[in-house]
Amino acid sequence: MIKIDIHQHLWTEPLVQALAERQELPFVRRERGLTVLYLAGERPYVIDLSAEVPARRAALVELDGLDRALLCLSSPLGIECLPREQSLPLIDAYHEGVLSLDGPFGVWGAVALDRADPDDVDRAIGRGCVGLSLPAGALCGVDAISRLRPVLARLELLEAPLLVHPGPGPGLLASRASEEAALGDPLWWPALTRYVADMQAAWLAFLGAGRLQHPELRVVFSMLAGLAPLHAERLRSRGGPAGGVPDPLLFYDTSSYGPAATRTLAAVVGPQQLLYGSDRPVVEPAELDMPDGLDWEAIAEGTQRALGAERMLTQR
Repeated sequence: MIKIDIHQHLWTEPLVQALAERQELPFVRRERGLTVLYLAGERPYVIDLSAEVPARRAALVELDGLDRALLCLSSPLGIECLPREQSLPLIDAYHEGVLSLDGPFGVWGAVALDRADPDDVDRAIGRGCVGLSLPAGALCGVDAISRLRPVLARLELLEAPLLVHPGPGPGLLASRASEEAALGDPLWWPALTRYVADMQAAWLAFLGAGRLQHPELRVVFSMLAGLAPLHAERLRSRGGPAGGVPDPLLFYDTSSYGPAATRTLAAVVGPQQLLYGSDRPVVEPAELDMPDGLDWEAIAEGTQRALGAERMLTQR
């Protein structure tokens, strides 16, 4: 049984340095011995680089009793949605850093969404990425799904999975860039409001339009899709698609949720559709009694179907 955490982030030096060279959001500044991240619509965030040493993070994977951890770009940064000439250097820095790591780490690829090019998908998969991650805001409507059809079709053709991660789409990034984070809002406010709404919208859009266009695409929704499948009854009562829940090619990672929410969603979508994702270092899984108590037999089988058996250990 191969146990994989399919959702982690790791701050590598190439990405931090590329962000430090920027004059516009998002950027990093080194202040009074701290590394501080600034991004649109959210309060500044201190990056603990001492905790991001790859050897330490690899040891945590082993301590969790896992075999692998898949790293992805943190989409709330808005990197994928920047103008292409700004986005590509940052994505290259992300790929350079994470694809150079040894040990238990695999990688979700990233692409620029401005003039999105399916050839970028080929390059990411060709470099050894297990699949592609995209921000939920780029998928949160029928028109948005259609605009990304060439990218999603290329993933489908390559039989590579898609990870949907909370974060803005191009239009949403532009609107949030003009907003300042309310200083009175707690740090967790976006994660419990905007992130949840974007994930639910992306799930509904894919259910309503994406699945018809991409019948063979395997999609993993992080943070249990913001619990969107629990609204299936309301969806049907309002004239939404009657089928599609569960869908054997839709998967849900547990990031930011514990056993109670995981069991509740499993009753709707089936335990075989759940995957384990920790969202480390944003979330410390032990505080949520994770990954202990999960049905690892079902999760390991679901992970193999979501990633594809050949990608379980062979991809970077």
